[in-house]
Amino acid sequence: MPVVGHPLQLRVRVPRYRCVHDSCAREIFAHGTSTLARPGASTTRRCGEYVLRRLAIDKATVAAVARELGRSWDTVNTVAVSATEALLLGADPARLDGVTVIGVDEHKWAHVFGADGDGFVTVITDLTAVVAGQGPARLLDLVPGRSATALRTWLQGRDQTFRDGVRVVAMDGFGGYKSAATEELPDAVTVMDPFHVVALAGHKLDLCRQRVQQDTCGHRGRSGDPLYRVRRTLRTRLGLLTDKQKIRLEAVFAGEEHVAVEVTWWAYQQIIASYADQDRRRGKTALATVIDRCRTGLPAGLGELAPLGRTLHRRLEALRRNALGIRNLINYRIRSLLHCGALAL
Repeated sequence: MPVVGHPLQLRVRVPRYRCVHDSCAREIFAHGTSTLARPGASTTRRCGEYVLRRLAIDKATVAAVARELGRSWDTVNTVAVSATEALLLGADPARLDGVTVIGVDEHKWAHVFGADGDGFVTVITDLTAVVAGQGPARLLDLVPGRSATALRTWLQGRDQTFRDGVRVVAMDGFGGYKSAATEELPDAVTVMDPFHVVALAGHKLDLCRQRVQQDTCGHRGRSGDPLYRVRRTLRTRLGLLTDKQKIRLEAVFAGEEHVAVEVTWWAYQQIIASYADQDRRRGKTALATVIDRCRTGLPAGLGELAPLGRTLHRRLEALRRNALGIRNLINYRIRSLLHCGALAL
């Protein structure tokens, strides 16, 4: 461990013993040091605890800790991986106690060819405290890949008590996660989180704008085209619009050829407003109203809203996750759990 900010190296003389009994299977053996350090390790067990505290609590980098200890980056990273895996192994049952709401999402952790799981991981978070209004989300695990198999395998690895306790699974619109959750957690409700609901509605708004752009101008958006000029303004929340932006939108919506864009924009804004409503019951009613209007009885020219309404009608509601990037998936998983897993050190 560092002493007054300087690396400290302990030189330990380990006694060797010779057994004088002829019946002993081993003649020469060394004094036991397993309480001080793992067999063959160049760092002490106490050093492993120090590395975990620096990474998890102080949010230090591996490079900074390596300088403090006078060791290489690889040595410190190996210590961190081993210590975290041991911590997870010993704390796993307790970490999952009381989890009733989980969030599932995909995340692109690597942007290089040939990365594990095509560079994607399935992120599983504990949202129980968030829903109860008692604290932030907590990272439970990262699983290589983004498929139904990834989530299904992780759920199958948990005991029946945990699976029976999960009441809600929040996720994005990927059908694979829904099928895995339905199979392994038949009593849980699968819902769509707010981030992806709003993102999906925004995507439909973009598609509508692009379609009307082609119909009215006969080409993709250009700098002087009215719809192209307001493409970012359309995605801005109503309460954040400036007076200048509002005037610009009113000018665009004044044209009859842009009616479809205006209707889709209003649906997008109403979805955002329903989640922002402080009264949850009122917000839920408002969201249900928007969804019902989108999926039934739409006039011609609003083709983007119908599939949006059908998708949102099937599922709904709350999530988010946090993770830090690194090139190796094992290191990435360990570092993310240290920073966001709320592990008891």
